[in-house]
Amino acid sequence: MSDALGQQVVVINKPGAGGTIGTDQVVRAEPDGYTLVFGNTGPNAIVALTRKIPYDLFTDLQPISTVALTPMILAVPADSPAKTLKDFIAYAKKQGNTMNFGSVGAGSLSHLTGEYFNELSGLKLQHVPYTGGAPMLPAFIGGEIQAAFVTGLDGATMLASGKVRYLAVGTEKRTDVAPGLPAIAEDVPGFKSVAWFGVLAPRGTPDNIVKKLNRAVAAAVANPEVNKLFRDRWIEPHSSTPQELTDIIKSEVAQWKPVVQKANIQN
Repeated sequence: MSDALGQQVVVINKPGAGGTIGTDQVVRAEPDGYTLVFGNTGPNAIVALTRKIPYDLFTDLQPISTVALTPMILAVPADSPAKTLKDFIAYAKKQGNTMNFGSVGAGSLSHLTGEYFNELSGLKLQHVPYTGGAPMLPAFIGGEIQAAFVTGLDGATMLASGKVRYLAVGTEKRTDVAPGLPAIAEDVPGFKSVAWFGVLAPRGTPDNIVKKLNRAVAAAVANPEVNKLFRDRWIEPHSSTPQELTDIIKSEVAQWKPVVQKANIQN
């Protein structure tokens, strides 16, 4: 984006509260195009379903563009008896409610994905939350968890360790982002879970600035080095119009709201 805009773009990490602290800072900033948030499914779609947040997803933020999409991937320990998704479902049904799945936190997309998978597959996997993707690797290795839904980004270290095996992806159909893996929907009809990353600005940002930023994001995503960086981590580079990102957020809220309500998820 710095190249496209002809000025430096400074990245400031603002962790905390599932990403809502950083997002709230952007919401309160001047809508002049100089303060943006690199958002994702959690703080910009799901978090409002699990707790009260200080901003409104649809009235306080101006979507600029998506940056990438990544399927949620069902991962199991390398020594799991399940070699395929069919194996996993059959094995889990035999175990009843004694099997579990890990997540990167209560109320996270990985948590909701597991609950959704339970609902559609008829399984009873028990939820075990962790404080991020990194702590889940020792949990896999130590036998604490039998499965988890991860993004290519979170799962890269686990996969590289050789201690984890991927079984299937959450896209509706097979994707070249995850070569060789079937879609979960092939055995669990109707299943879909895909995370997005994108850029948003404070609501009220002028249209001409929104368009300029949108072009800068698109140029950055199309950069061959950026493209390779994403694909090497099982992530699909994907820029969009502001309206497309708005529609994605709306569809995410509509998809996950009943899951949150049925599983009584609060964070």
